[in-house]
This record gives sequence, structure tokens and C-alpha cells, in this order.
Amino acid sequence: MARLREFNEEQALDAALQIFWEKGFEATSLSDLTGAMGIQRPSIYAAFGDKKSLFEAALRKYTREHAAHVRTSLQKKASVKEAFRAFFEQKLNKEYREGPSMGCFCLNTMVELSPHDEKFEILTREHQMYLSVIFEETIERGISTGELASNINAKGLAQTLVVSLIGLTVLMKARPDRSFVDNSMNMILSLLDS
Repeated sequence: MARLREFNEEQALDAALQIFWEKGFEATSLSDLTGAMGIQRPSIYAAFGDKKSLFEAALRKYTREHAAHVRTSLQKKASVKEAFRAFFEQKLNKEYREGPSMGCFCLNTMVELSPHDEKFEILTREHQMYLSVIFEETIERGISTGELASNINAKGLAQTLVVSLIGLTVLMKARPDRSFVDNSMNMILSLLDS
């Protein structure tokens, strides 16, 4: 008879995600994971597999939740321009309010693992493409309501906004002067006026 797990897998995965996010894949030890997750190594292996499989599960959870958050954020306002402005401002304000920037877990993975691991290259690229689809749908909504010009290349603009978001997110790790970032954000968002 199989023994029931004596821990909540979702909570354990959340804890693993946090420690991986803080330290990265390579710098996170199994001791870090057992301490954060509150379970022993055999339970980690039984529930999630090896360290890399656990990291992949954490990344998949993060990208799912992040994409859902982005979609919800962009749907909150009737105006597409206001929705994008609120979304970008919320991202930047969060970075300036909190302590040292942990950045985006997916982007951290892209920088740390994607150049050396095809699986994580694919997973991080998929997330970028999914964000691009969410942005494109939002831009198309603006075109259909007449808020945005009908000749806007929705796909190209969406991809440009994703690249800009990635750039700003990475830049925030260096804690740049707020006016530098605000000027950049305003220029990025002015693309919606084209």
C-alpha cells in the first residue's frame, strides 16, 4: 500500500520557487531546498524528481501564474493605452518599492540556464511568445474599438513591447535613476500612438 504524502505539494513547490528565484538554479543547494520546503530529500525526489525537474516544475508554475497575471492586468481597463501604461507602471513601481530586485524568475532562468540547456531555452522562449500573444490580443482589442490606428502591425508591436519589458526588467536589477526609466517607459508606450 502506497504511503500518503504528509506535505502539501503546492506549498512545497511555492517554497522551492522562492528559493530558486532568490538564488538561481546553480547556487541553490539541496539543503536550501529541504530547509525552505520543510521536507527531506527522499520526499523531494519522490514528489518532484531531481533538482532540475523540481526547478522545471517551479518555472512552469511561475510562467503559468505570471501569464495569467499579465492577462488579467491588461483586461482591467477599457482603454488599451491606459492598460499598458498601468501594467508597465505597476512593474516599475513594484521594483522601486521593494528591496533588492529579484527580477523575473523566467528572465533569470533565460540568462542563467538557456544558453547551456535547450529545455530551458525552449521554456523561456515559449513564455516570451505567450506574453507576445497576450499583448497582441490587447492591441487588437484597441484596434477593433478604434482607440489604436487600424494600420498598426499588432504582432510586431506586441513583440516590441515584450522585448522592451524584458529590457526594463533586466535594467531594474541595477536600480537606475527613476527618471531614466520613466523616460524610457514613456517612449516605449508612445509606440501605441503610431
